Amino acid sequence: MPNDHETGFIPSGENRPALTVDVVIFALYNNDLKVLLVKRPSAPFKDSWALPGGFVKTSESLEDAAARKLAEETGVTAVYTEQLYTFGAIDRDPRMRIVTVAYFALVPYESVAVQITHAKPDGSARWFSLKDRPDLPFDHPKIVDYALQRLRYKLEYTSVGFQLLPDEFTLSQLQKAYEIVLDEPLDKRNFRRKILAAGVIEETGEKTKEGEGRPARLYKYGDDSVAEIKSRRLFP
Repeated sequence: MPNDHETGFIPSGENRPALTVDVVIFALYNNDLKVLLVKRPSAPFKDSWALPGGFVKTSESLEDAAARKLAEETGVTAVYTEQLYTFGAIDRDPRMRIVTVAYFALVPYESVAVQITHAKPDGSARWFSLKDRPDLPFDHPKIVDYALQRLRYKLEYTSVGFQLLPDEFTLSQLQKAYEIVLDEPLDKRNFRRKILAAGVIEETGEKTKEGEGRPARLYKYGDDSVAEIKSRRLFP
């Protein structure tokens, strides 16, 4: 039997699934991992909190569509997003057959919070704790969970911590950031041994006061480890 390529067959409009993008944005704030959600202005699921996203135009790339929808719905711009996964369950959207390409990123809360407040003073874009998030429509719970899983995996083999902290940080701050994302305590001695042996951070020669204890050494990511991340840094 000849295939579609051999016959030149082009499916009719009703047989072509639509394409959308959804964006999962994470940030750390007050020792909690947050996700950015928007209130849907129309059906289906009107007034429900959902991931920023929408339909892809025929004239734009997937990355451009993700950036456009993020800016339109949250006011957030200049954010590096990484493609996460394609979700295409037949019944994932009640309107029609829609395939979505999900993106995710970890962003500095303070910088993004200013953008959101300025662009969306009506509160239609808001941060929610992952531990207390509202019921999400479509398959957005699955997308968020998958993004969190990817983020946790990345802690194991990349310098993603660079995006969690200021340019200079203590080992305690770095460990705390990892514990928040992983949602589990880490052995202090073992964590420090592994992170120092990895050779991705270096001392700055400066110290900072942490509570009532002794001054703590400040670290930064080494030039070699920063090179790859710097090219993707969210806010230079």
